[in-house]
Amino acid sequence: MKRLTQSIICLLAVTLSFNKTTYASTSPTIAKGKNFKVTLKEFEKSYQQNLLFVTDKIVTKRKVLQDLINRKLGILKAKNEKLQRNPIVKEKMEDILYHAQISRDLEPKLKKITINDADVKNYYEKHKEYRTAHILFRMRAKFDSKEANAALGQAMKIYNTLKKHPNKFPELANKFSQSNVAPNGGDIGFQPAIKMAPEYFNAIKNKNNNYISPPVRTQFGYHIIKVLAVKNYADINVPLYKKIVYDKKRDSVLNFYFSKLRTVAAIKIVEKYLK
Repeated sequence: MKRLTQSIICLLAVTLSFNKTTYASTSPTIAKGKNFKVTLKEFEKSYQQNLLFVTDKIVTKRKVLQDLINRKLGILKAKNEKLQRNPIVKEKMEDILYHAQISRDLEPKLKKITINDADVKNYYEKHKEYRTAHILFRMRAKFDSKEANAALGQAMKIYNTLKKHPNKFPELANKFSQSNVAPNGGDIGFQPAIKMAPEYFNAIKNKNNNYISPPVRTQFGYHIIKVLAVKNYADINVPLYKKIVYDKKRDSVLNFYFSKLRTVAAIKIVEKYLK
């Protein structure tokens, strides 16, 4: 397995080296062996790249050349063993092709994305950062109606108790919640909206402190959620939210890109399998 992983890394590395095939005809050879050679141009490029990174090893020309030779030998061995036919390798190669195609097609558009303070503030007004606690009644990813009804029934019993005794939330969370924060009274601290399941966030959006939600179902099970606090805009991590807003704008570009590809592909979906 270790040898397979190393070979996969070699194959993935060579996949992205689109221009290295030109070295053989334009540059003298600095080292060669059976069925391979290292050209001066690829050596110089690798040496300069190594100088840009700090490691616990001294960067020498001999060490860089040794690494290049090792890489060549690893790739040759992988090809000789037809590792490119391995299902794991093929899947990884397809991942590389997928991301490389998107990068080539969309990089100019993605570079034009700009984020300013107004963008962050507009986003935050709709996606404030809440501190919440929850009591979780967990369900399996593939659950049946009996399991779901049992979880909901238990959640409703606790919720009805909390309507009469809201101050018992930490105690009941500690006793009944199937979450790893149960010992903390269910408190998960402040979380950006992107860190919450959409159903979870929508249940507490625009709610006041001490609000307790009815049972809310997510892919994890049923939650009873209590709002503990909401963070003021002045206190947020601005670089984090700039990244979040950038990701949202990037996703819009990607969605438009793939919507056009799907139109051209004339896709037909068998809906019965999605029910």
